[in-house]
Amino acid sequence: MTTTGTNPTARRPRTRYDERMYALMNSREAPALYATSGRRRAAVVVHVLLTVASLAALFTAFATATVWLSLLPLVLLLPWCIVTGVINSAIRGLLDLRTHVLDERQLAERDRVRALAHRLTTYVLLCAVAGGIVIGKLGGLTVGGVVLPVLISAFVVHWLMPLWVAGMTAQDEPADETDE
Repeated sequence: MTTTGTNPTARRPRTRYDERMYALMNSREAPALYATSGRRRAAVVVHVLLTVASLAALFTAFATATVWLSLLPLVLLLPWCIVTGVINSAIRGLLDLRTHVLDERQLAERDRVRALAHRLTTYVLLCAVAGGIVIGKLGGLTVGGVVLPVLISAFVVHWLMPLWVAGMTAQDEPADETDE
């Protein structure tokens, strides 16, 4: 049954794209990588470290005109994508699937994760502003040269925080009775 109108909670039929994405995000080919909360958290930590290393390399390359450092993020891109896939598999595409594909529990979980992630991002940005003020006032340094890297970092953190929070807070799958 297809519903039309302005009701945002009305269910639309799934498209082929929705079916492919749902199957991809719910594939259980390598559950050992994310079967426990410790492994999911390790994946998030690795993802954060790869992201920070890429940004640090870009900022250092920008500040020092070191060309080879600007290529490091390209080298780190493949492992970053793999770890992103592990996290997305662990959370079953919670952040990437369209709204009409998710059930009510998943929609509530996505809203909870986004709210928490953006609250954490607000705290990160507040600390960055406070740090900039402290460095400018106490250290006597000019903060102007770091504005662009800070803004880029804030954007990246804001973009990726929901993924990291979802990976850190994902619940264990219930034990399958046939796996005894």
